[in-house]
Amino acid sequence: MKRTHLYASTFAAALLLAACQSENTEESNANQGDEAQENTGNESAEDNDAEENEEHQEDNDHDPSSDDHDHEHEHSHDEESQAIYDGYFEDEQIEDRDLSDWEGEWQSVYPYFINGELDEVMEQKASESDSMTAEEYTEYYETGYETDVDNITIEDGTFTFSSDEGEWSGEYVYDGYEVLTYEAGNRGVRFIFKQEEGDEEMPAYIQFSDHNIFPTKSDHFHLYWGDDRERLLDEVTNWPTYYPAHMDGNDIKQEMMAH
Repeated sequence: MKRTHLYASTFAAALLLAACQSENTEESNANQGDEAQENTGNESAEDNDAEENEEHQEDNDHDPSSDDHDHEHEHSHDEESQAIYDGYFEDEQIEDRDLSDWEGEWQSVYPYFINGELDEVMEQKASESDSMTAEEYTEYYETGYETDVDNITIEDGTFTFSSDEGEWSGEYVYDGYEVLTYEAGNRGVRFIFKQEEGDEEMPAYIQFSDHNIFPTKSDHFHLYWGDDRERLLDEVTNWPTYYPAHMDGNDIKQEMMAH
């Protein structure tokens, strides 16, 4: 289930895309928004070591020409993944996703932003920009990250929101996706879930944006929630962003700065 929406404001969209690329993550969009795709899950170090050992053992029997083929295939895959992340993909590539893609315990980055632990991220962005200062980036991201929902747990179709004022839960079902098209030509996909039952404090709709367009485990995401499905699609300036709960402020900072 999908619908295409058209938006303007190239400047904001470019900012948001740059934002997520440096975080390894997407802002959802910003006045022109950008919501594209993002990374697939990582293999464990043990798996990598095992694969390396296997490769070394097979070196003597390995045809060098297949190395070239594998390299070309990997390069092509990387290019396609980056294009999707940047918001360039075909409708045929989009697939429905299950809530299990986002299962786990998550924390907002906003508290780390407020206490200054992400200042270095803003400084790095400014050093790589021709048009914005660290102060301007700080103002921009404060609007984007702002939220009073500090923690979210997603398990077996149930969302639990936690804040200083309490904890509320609701059961949600998949309600399709929407494709957002921006004036710059790139696009983003929001995957939407609708509340079936739960606490009245919980929103009727929750929309995910994580730069992925088909089933894959998410490593961070931007979230939109409210009672009006259509109006949420127009929200492109506030995109509360969540990372795994086990990460501390320094972990998140390093992750943002590395990408």
